[in-house]
Amino acid sequence: MVKIQLHGEEESVTINAMIDSEATEHFIDREVCNKHGIKMIKAKNPRVIYLADGKPSAMGPVTHMTKVPMDISSHRELATFQVANHQNHEVILGIPWLREHNPTIDWNDKRITFNSERCTTWCLNSSPIAYAVPEDKALEENLITRFSKVQAKKGPTTKSGPMASDQSVRGKKLSAKARVPMKGTARAAGHDLYANEGTDVPARGQAIVGTGIAIGLPHDTDGRIAPRSSLAVKHRLMTNAGVIDSDYRGEVKVVLANLGDQP
Repeated sequence: MVKIQLHGEEESVTINAMIDSEATEHFIDREVCNKHGIKMIKAKNPRVIYLADGKPSAMGPVTHMTKVPMDISSHRELATFQVANHQNHEVILGIPWLREHNPTIDWNDKRITFNSERCTTWCLNSSPIAYAVPEDKALEENLITRFSKVQAKKGPTTKSGPMASDQSVRGKKLSAKARVPMKGTARAAGHDLYANEGTDVPARGQAIVGTGIAIGLPHDTDGRIAPRSSLAVKHRLMTNAGVIDSDYRGEVKVVLANLGDQP
């Protein structure tokens, strides 16, 4: 993965992108656009993204695209992305990007050199070299970026003056297999949590399921783990003890209660 900087209309964001030689286009997660003021343009003809096996992708139909200035080290371009609900990576640079810029990639040194005629003429303003970021570190940094700066630009005030402005939510992966919490839709009330381990929940009993992530909440706030409607209706699975204190820094775990007669 490689560190990039995207320049939205309201702010810039530094994030790590996956370079995927099997992706036929470039993609950006819809939540990244919404959060950082990256303007989305509605597509004339929404379309479905298909996987290599011919099955529709879980990213959902592409209804918008965006054009945004993007920096990779000293390399700048106006990048075009298809906007999708991506569960694994916030930004993907596909084979068209590799063909257009034709960088030299040193896999041993994890180094990318923009030495094509196009890049040396139009894209660069200094050193042509950028270094890759280890995937585990990149995913952890992206998790922190995803959960940070959730406060509105102007914070609430009291009679005695403005309240504390640090309302950021921070998070990190405790396991390489852990999945980053994601919103199912752009307007979802919260983020979906994912189990980091296989666990059997006995009939009429309960079990503790680890997520492999930890979060840091703002002072005087708490987190709430709520049950999913689909799990409750289809499998009679509910959550117990769903409050996360602001000073808790351990692994987020979910107490699942099985109200049904089947494990």
